[in-house]
Amino acid sequence: MRPTILLFVAMIIPFSFLRADPISVGMDAPMVTAKNQDGEDIAFADIYRKGVTLVYFYPKAETPGCTAEACSLRDAYEGLHARGLQILGVSKDTAVDQKKFQQNRNLPFTLIADTDGKVASAFGVPSYPVVGLTRRQSFIVKDGKIAWSSLSAKTGEAASEVQNALDTLR
Repeated sequence: MRPTILLFVAMIIPFSFLRADPISVGMDAPMVTAKNQDGEDIAFADIYRKGVTLVYFYPKAETPGCTAEACSLRDAYEGLHARGLQILGVSKDTAVDQKKFQQNRNLPFTLIADTDGKVASAFGVPSYPVVGLTRRQSFIVKDGKIAWSSLSAKTGEAASEVQNALDTLR
């Protein structure tokens, strides 16, 4: 490999994710406001007050892993909702793209258009700086606090992972 390429790679690798302070179990859940798939403002505090909430971050709508994750949660939605769980899916996609994803995949939960990355930043979810995609991570909020997190959330097994987490919550 040429020295200039090696130098470039050596400089890029440490910055492959924008760094953020990770949010951890027991911390206050971020009280942010963002647009949903319909372009409406959604105050997370209002959602949290309604009950236990899964906030899951995914890189990009309609990609294979993100579709598998969303469809896993969709397929288990009745059971998760019966347990009182609300779901917010978050990516940097636009509201229009989120709406298409929701409609194409028949997703019964709210999708958040975090185009400016403020929701991801509030949760401490890192982003790839060059492509602008957030990392796949999940959080359960209970009583305004982070009750569970997965910093390397599953795709096709997302619902199972969340169900297991709900089983451990008191």
